[in-house]
Amino acid sequence: MAKDLSAVHAELRPMAQFLPRLPFRRWNIPLLQRLMRLQPGVKPPAGVLVEDVWASRAEGGAPPVRLRIYQPAERCVPTPALVWMHGGGYFIGRPEQNDPHLFYLVQQLGIAILSVDYRLAPAHPFPAPLEDGYTALTWAHSRAGLLKIDPQRLAVGGESAGGGLAAALAQLAHDRGEVQPVFQLLIYPMLDDRTVLRTEEGGAEHLLWSAENNRLGWDLYLHQPVRSAPLPPYAAAARRADLSGLPPAWIGVGTLDLFYAEDLAYAQRLKDCGVDCETTLVPGAFHGFDQFGPRFQVVRDFREAQVSALRRHLLHR
Repeated sequence: MAKDLSAVHAELRPMAQFLPRLPFRRWNIPLLQRLMRLQPGVKPPAGVLVEDVWASRAEGGAPPVRLRIYQPAERCVPTPALVWMHGGGYFIGRPEQNDPHLFYLVQQLGIAILSVDYRLAPAHPFPAPLEDGYTALTWAHSRAGLLKIDPQRLAVGGESAGGGLAAALAQLAHDRGEVQPVFQLLIYPMLDDRTVLRTEEGGAEHLLWSAENNRLGWDLYLHQPVRSAPLPPYAAAARRADLSGLPPAWIGVGTLDLFYAEDLAYAQRLKDCGVDCETTLVPGAFHGFDQFGPRFQVVRDFREAQVSALRRHLLHR
């Protein structure tokens, strides 16, 4: 049966008809993780340097966290920095998948970006991936001089599951009080496990990230089936009752994204708690639509909105 793509943005419609159903199952996740590890990174453009470093974790005996650092080739003064969390439903993905987009941000803004190769479910459920993000944040702050970054202008960000981790990381950092990010960039973030329980989502077909995939991702990350019972703090960012005191945020999401409702609800709750939150809503866009690249104006506009938000909060302070 042909897909009904009438609601999809006109620019994205020709590509949307060829999008596959992603075959995520518990049994094939280890294979998918290994295959992703074999994919090489992208050669950086002129003027951008990329290197891998390893940050020691707080817990004794655990291997260090790999950080993929993107930075301008020449920096005369300390620059702001963004701690970045990649997407992948909490169970797949690696920093290299975001190479092109992070190159672009470095070129446009002249900032440093530290992308976290965090541990993945199901072998490493919550809180392991979040603690890896916190390790990266505190490591960057403590080594600001060596990294030529400004410790007072650290932001957190990510896409999809990485956006959910970044939102939870902002909460965790606020409560621990060691490092205070000044901004959070949340790209169609995976924030609320309770979306799995909403019957109105059950019959809808969402491109690239389905309700079925969403349930699998949350089940693996939480190490239990999703239910309405309370969760430990920071396990799902949208579960936090009081969002006051968190850093300003930018949330971008398409209207056909499975996360559209939960992202708008989180944005409104941030505003209700006195947190500055800007939203960029893309009519007819589905989850991960920006992965098609900058040949589409709708993608260029979405990326420029991110650049503008980062510029306001990191460079014009």
